[in-house]
Amino acid sequence: MDHATADPKGLIRESYRIDGITPGECRSIFMDWALSLPVDTNTTPALQFLMAAYAPTIPNHPMTTVMTDALTAPAKPTRKGGRGARLGYIPDPA
Repeated sequence: MDHATADPKGLIRESYRIDGITPGECRSIFMDWALSLPVDTNTTPALQFLMAAYAPTIPNHPMTTVMTDALTAPAKPTRKGGRGARLGYIPDPA
């Protein structure tokens, strides 16, 4: 992996250069970065490469947090809603 492959537009690199960038702006830049990658790109190795390149220099940067969150697997969803949730528990009449 190299910088040209992991960050073809230099969006992540530039985000680390912006003084006073907010977490919201970093999320927006991250989304643009993700959408700019070729379809067949595996984002995990690209993110790991970018984290190794930039996070050690500025560990408290909002983009570091955004990329760390992106590498963290989401929690398994639990079922919410449905008829039972709308009507409350109704025991089986059998």
